[in-house]
Amino acid sequence: MQWPEPLGPQAYHGLAGDVIRAIEPNTESDVAALLVQFLLAFGNVIGRHAHWKVEATNHYLNLFAVLVGQTSKARKGTSLDRVLDLFAEIDGEWLRDRRMSGLSTGEGLISEVKDPILKRNKDGEMVEVEAGVADKRLLVTEPEFARVLKVGEREAATLPSIQRDAWDRGELRTMTKNSPLQATGAHISMIAHITEGELKRTLSDTNRSNGFANRFLWVCVRRSKALPLGGDSLPPEDREKLVRRIRDAAKHAEKVHRMALGSRAMPLWKKLYPQLSEGLPGMLGAATDRSEAQVRRLACLYALLDGERFVREEHLRAALEVWRYCLDSARFLFGASLGDPVAETILKELRRRGSGGITRNEIRKELFGQNKSSEAIGHALQSLQSGGRARCQKDPCEGVGRPTERWYAV
Repeated sequence: MQWPEPLGPQAYHGLAGDVIRAIEPNTESDVAALLVQFLLAFGNVIGRHAHWKVEATNHYLNLFAVLVGQTSKARKGTSLDRVLDLFAEIDGEWLRDRRMSGLSTGEGLISEVKDPILKRNKDGEMVEVEAGVADKRLLVTEPEFARVLKVGEREAATLPSIQRDAWDRGELRTMTKNSPLQATGAHISMIAHITEGELKRTLSDTNRSNGFANRFLWVCVRRSKALPLGGDSLPPEDREKLVRRIRDAAKHAEKVHRMALGSRAMPLWKKLYPQLSEGLPGMLGAATDRSEAQVRRLACLYALLDGERFVREEHLRAALEVWRYCLDSARFLFGASLGDPVAETILKELRRRGSGGITRNEIRKELFGQNKSSEAIGHALQSLQSGGRARCQKDPCEGVGRPTERWYAV
């Protein structure tokens, strides 16, 4: 699998592009890291107002992203610092109080955005016994994402499911009887960093296939250049202009609620929607099958940065180019993986046997020693067939009985 092609010019539309072009000459950070984290930070600082409605679901503009570097020298942390440095003047209180790291439990995440806790007193009245969090915005930054993945693998861990709810609806709760927690209207975004080796060691089969992975934008990053003396800060006058423009866009976004496609963007969306919503096989599909929702959120952010209420064609094209880079990143990271250990084992054996193939019965008895259910084997074979990696030939049975299924690698 090849490293993703660089972001095209469409991705540098408007204010987002101006910010990246101003920072890029004086940093070793990857421009993709700068751009995605800028869009994500803006999507969190504006709060839970602007959204795109799909049937009965409101898609607010909080994003999750994982920056994956081949080594620890990919300048992932540097890129985040350069982005957040601008937001310090947009909303310093948000940056100081509404940023957290060190995720360990789902309950811990909810507590950062929790509603007031009410209990009934002796007179039967509901009274507040613990204050809630008024500001429901939360930017989670995790420089050691491998640790979070390991936490999520613990028995009865609630963190993965609550993270999924945070991306989907912002309605979070625990089922603990003695100390229930809940948060309504939570606006949580997440930026995580990990090396390629750590990702492959710690992303379990469960998190590959249960919808956890596809809430994230996967972004391959590497050091863009060598600056032995370090990069310079933005000139004060350039920084002031950018900060003013970002602040104006954020104020505009707070007044916007439901967003929609402009007339010129509508035909493009209708043309691309079937491809975006079709899905891909294997682990690549498991990591990217929320593509249409991700593109919608990105397009809305570009529109808001332009001071618009409608998503124009240029906003949609910018979002599509960012998504193209994220899809290519996921393909680089996961493209060869099926996301199913049973299917992986079967495919390896099919390739070993070559033109001789293997029957379903041999798969069950010889390959797995009858330790895998027929359902699991059937699901794996179907996945291989639909993904174009295996084919089935039915050999006629002598006498009475069903034809014998023989499978071959494609």
